[in-house]
Amino acid sequence: MLMRGTAFRTMGMTLLMITNIGFTSASSAADSQSAVLDWHSTVRKFAAEHFKQPAWGYSHSVRDYSLARDLAKEDHVQLDDDVLFAAAFLHDIAAFSPWENEKLGHSDVGADVVAKILQGTGFPMAKLEAVRGAIRTHMYYRDPVGPEALYLHDADALDWLGAIGVARIIALVDPNGGSPDGPGVIKMLDENLEKVPSRVLSPAGRARVPQRKTELQEFLVNLRRESDNLAAL
Repeated sequence: MLMRGTAFRTMGMTLLMITNIGFTSASSAADSQSAVLDWHSTVRKFAAEHFKQPAWGYSHSVRDYSLARDLAKEDHVQLDDDVLFAAAFLHDIAAFSPWENEKLGHSDVGADVVAKILQGTGFPMAKLEAVRGAIRTHMYYRDPVGPEALYLHDADALDWLGAIGVARIIALVDPNGGSPDGPGVIKMLDENLEKVPSRVLSPAGRARVPQRKTELQEFLVNLRRESDNLAAL
């Protein structure tokens, strides 16, 4: 049976509305996905541009993020990647100007200023407190609460040990003879060897401690032998 003109036009409009709803939904989903990708890119770019220091700059953040994910995977722990990504790439922000405050610990200052960096990037701000908590407790001597905080804490601690720990600390030597000098940074490595291993808390993190501890120990023994117990360093 042929439809009359009015009925045909009504059905056509209905179909058009349904089609438009479909396009709108698809567009909204695409926009949402784009926002997620954009805030990750924005934060990563911000860290790369502003955190230029070999011991705790951008490359350290990249390693912390990757290692934290690996440790959690080995322990079969599910992490909120939004929280971990933001915390890992911004946890040392207060070690850099203009966010640095020499009168306060960089972990606490970083936790306080991170909202200003994430605001407007597309980051889901409902997760901000978890990011703040992870940043506040990322140092080995602090006590993390929650899975993202725990695995960032352990990744950061492990990055003070092993060959990478040596590379980071040696990079702090003042080339003009100021502080720290060669023997000074070796004292820092000795301190890391003494204090850090026992503060790695997760099962997967603890499993990695022996190898990294041995690497650091062997370096220190060899260096002392080759430098007249640091006198010729």
